[in-house]
Amino acid sequence: MIAASRRLLHWRAAISLAVLLPGSLQASEHLDFQRLFTRAAELYRIDSRADARLKAWQTLIESQRPATTPSRLDAVNRFFNRQLRFDDDKLIWGEPDYWATPIESLIQGAADCEDFAIAKYLSLKELGIPPEKLRLTYVKSIELDQAHMVLAWYATPSAEPLILDNLIDEILPASRRPDLVPVYSFNTRGLWLAGGAQQIGSAQRLPRWQDVQNKLRIEGFR
Repeated sequence: MIAASRRLLHWRAAISLAVLLPGSLQASEHLDFQRLFTRAAELYRIDSRADARLKAWQTLIESQRPATTPSRLDAVNRFFNRQLRFDDDKLIWGEPDYWATPIESLIQGAADCEDFAIAKYLSLKELGIPPEKLRLTYVKSIELDQAHMVLAWYATPSAEPLILDNLIDEILPASRRPDLVPVYSFNTRGLWLAGGAQQIGSAQRLPRWQDVQNKLRIEGFR
C-alpha cells in the first residue's frame, strides 16, 4: 500500500514538473507503454507482481487493437475483473473515497467499483472505441443496497446500453440488469442524469473525475 503522505508528496512533485514542462506529455496516436511504465516507476513503488499486471495490460491492449468491438468489450471487462480484486478504498488507499487511474489500480492489484469502471473506460478509449459511446454510470445496486459504478457502452446515442460490471463477467443489456438503478452518467464529453437522453452539463462538475484526468496527464496518458 502506498502511504497517503508519500503519494501526496509524489503528486506535488509531479504536478510541479508538469507545470514546468507542459509539452512533455505523450501526443502520439497510441500509448507509449515503455514511457508510461518508466513514468510509473518514478511515481510509485512497483514490485514483480505489479510489473506483471502492467505488462499483461499492455499485451491486452496490443492484442485487441485489430479485434471487433464486441471482442474488445468482453476482453477488457474480463481482464480487469480477473486482474484486480475488489476492495474498499479505506483498505487500499487509507481514504474514504479515492478514484484511481488504471496504473494505480494495476500496481495495487485492487480496486473498488469506480476504479474498475475507469480502467475499462480508458482501455476501451485506447482501443479506439469513441468516447461518446462510453459512459461511466453511477447506479444503485438493489442487491448490495448501496451506490455502485459500472461502464455502459452505447451502439448509438439512443440505443439500450450494454453494461460492463466488476460484479459479473457477462456483458448484458441494461434491461437484463434490473438489479441496477441508474442515477447519473458521465465521460470526458459531458454529464447526464438517469435515462441519459439529455446532457445536463460538463463532467468538470465532478471534482474526483477531474483529479483522475490530472493524474493521467502526469502519468503520461494522452
